[in-house]
Amino acid sequence: MQTEAAREQMIHQQLRAWHVLEPTVLDTFAKVPRERFVPPAYTAVAYADTEIPLGGDDHMLAPKVAGRIVQAVAPQPTDRVLEVGTGSGYFSACLAAHACSLRSLEIREDLAKQAAANLRAAGSRNATVEHRDAYAPEALGNGAYEVIVLTGSLPARDARFEERLAPGGRMFVVLGTGPVMEASLVTRAADGSLTCSGLFETVLKPLVGAPLPAMFRF
Repeated sequence: MQTEAAREQMIHQQLRAWHVLEPTVLDTFAKVPRERFVPPAYTAVAYADTEIPLGGDDHMLAPKVAGRIVQAVAPQPTDRVLEVGTGSGYFSACLAAHACSLRSLEIREDLAKQAAANLRAAGSRNATVEHRDAYAPEALGNGAYEVIVLTGSLPARDARFEERLAPGGRMFVVLGTGPVMEASLVTRAADGSLTCSGLFETVLKPLVGAPLPAMFRF
């Protein structure tokens, strides 16, 4: 009962308060057991409005941010999803709940193994986790995805990921360098053209391997 109350509080005081109002998204966050994805020391605060540490410099996304992302990319039952940066697997489970399949790439071997185990334990059957560097040759494969989510930031837009968007596809990416970054949605139209629109301001750790921003020279 205590867990159910904490989950309900997360829905109303975090997600709804941050303009996550899509009923199917709220339903997913009401069902996916976040407590199964957090490190054991943080079980009591699994539904708190915070980025829970995963060791090193990695953290789970705050629930309200995760909710905003799922709402923005709007995965559909026929969509193939690519996630770069698996973390604990919680966000992967939330995305996969709306999609046909999800492929997640995680550069840390320990996180990849734990996330895969967490997803199995939570009953998520359409999500796969690979211990892989997204910037390694052939890491993204040759196929296209209807949804791509980068859970680390980029200093600027990167064609490497945008090229993998299918027509009608949506990609979430946080652009810029600290202290100000902007969460953005890149969409590909049927004619292949791309548009980028801002969603909200936030700060995320840079994606491992992301190119460094160009520096001014005098």
